[in-house]
Amino acid sequence: MTSVQEDRQPVRPTTEDEVAAAGSELIGGPAGRRALPGTGWWTPVRVVALVAIGMFALGMVQKLPCYNGAWFFGADSQYTHACYSDIPHLFSARGFASNLTPYFDRLTGDMEYLEYPVLTGLFMEVASWLTPGGGVQHREQIYWLVNAGMLMACTAVLAVCVARTHRRRPWDALLVALAPALALTATINWDLLAVALTAAAMLMWSRSRPLAAGVLIGLATAAKLYPFLLLGPLFLLCLRAGRWRAFGRAFGGAAGAWLVVNLPVMALAPEGWKKFYTFSQERPVDFGSFWLIISQRTGDPLENANTWATVITLVLFAGIGALALTAPRRPRFAQLAFLVVAVFILVNKVYSPQYVLWLIPLAALARPRWRDFLIWQACEVMYFTGIWMYLAYTSSGDKHHGLPAEGYQLVILIHLLGTLYLCAVIVRDALFPERDIVRRDGSDDPSGGVLDGAPDAFVLGREQHARHALYDGGTYVQWGVRAHGTAHSASME
Repeated sequence: MTSVQEDRQPVRPTTEDEVAAAGSELIGGPAGRRALPGTGWWTPVRVVALVAIGMFALGMVQKLPCYNGAWFFGADSQYTHACYSDIPHLFSARGFASNLTPYFDRLTGDMEYLEYPVLTGLFMEVASWLTPGGGVQHREQIYWLVNAGMLMACTAVLAVCVARTHRRRPWDALLVALAPALALTATINWDLLAVALTAAAMLMWSRSRPLAAGVLIGLATAAKLYPFLLLGPLFLLCLRAGRWRAFGRAFGGAAGAWLVVNLPVMALAPEGWKKFYTFSQERPVDFGSFWLIISQRTGDPLENANTWATVITLVLFAGIGALALTAPRRPRFAQLAFLVVAVFILVNKVYSPQYVLWLIPLAALARPRWRDFLIWQACEVMYFTGIWMYLAYTSSGDKHHGLPAEGYQLVILIHLLGTLYLCAVIVRDALFPERDIVRRDGSDDPSGGVLDGAPDAFVLGREQHARHALYDGGTYVQWGVRAHGTAHSASME
């Protein structure tokens, strides 16, 4: 039997992950048996937050060639340096340099109104208020710096929330902090606002505060569309556990928060408000999607892509629902959250390189294994490089510097396969919970909040969902047997 004090010690990745153990040699090797983690100022949460900020700063350095001129001189230079960002370009193109009010004032360029959700629009507007006057180029540079500072704060919030979601596994958040794709894509667009709010929502849910979690999901959805998808896994898991009151509070909080942010703009500037939704619907097949591969290979613009994407998405969501209700043990919230967002990304008509930010914290919570995470990140870094080389090729005229269409199609496939690989191992963990690294110590769902340790109330299929599993270490794990807190384990002789 382990002592209560040992049970409360943070899990050390170097003791259970061979890649983490090998990587730790760079800083002196795995922690010793007598190490006292979490003591003094250097707690795991603070270390993770500082590492995340450091990686964000490295990502800013990577954008220096563009900051120093590539954003402003030569169409293809920002692509060959792989340092493109929407932020400086949209400062002028979306009226912020002219003090236009988003959603209310009509734009003069190729977009009639700002094509971002309301909370992101407010984020962009606040950054413009903090941008001083001067020449256009200077103001665009400062606007990017101001946004980078605000997004760095979002990164710190993200890292802290992920580190605190699984109480005994704070070091898993290093997967987020050290993710190469986070450093490379953090300042391309404003996605980190929604990602940070979503991570905060998952933290609140893990603390059994469903109303606060719902409010944060609503705010995140007001910044980006994808966070509302998390309500689907919560519905399925609460259905299986019979926790209807918790789901109702979360859903009500999400709907209320979204309406509070959107209703004023919806009522006073309806044309500007709906631009985000009509633009998403009308947008043709674009970068990064398997639809683009089909379109380029066949010459068909795939005008029915919206219909087919919707059908495929619903079918895959139904499969996730079946997994949630028939798996031997109720899947963890983070596992289903990753799967629904991954499906949305994989089937979407467009995959911008910063969309990887949506999945990074979910991957760290759903599958905290360095090998699998780094395989996926390698695929995403290849896609990040590939899309800019392809844009360099298409914008360099007859010079054709960069990656042709065939090469770009290959990196799209690499991105798709990397994400599918991570989906596959997460599905395997849900079907064989004894292989889930998070559950190997007898835990049920550390991010599950009211679901953690709850017995099943509704399950589909035959009675194969016994609340136990045997894994290689010889521990007989029992779930759903405690009224409060996590489950327990008992040794087998």
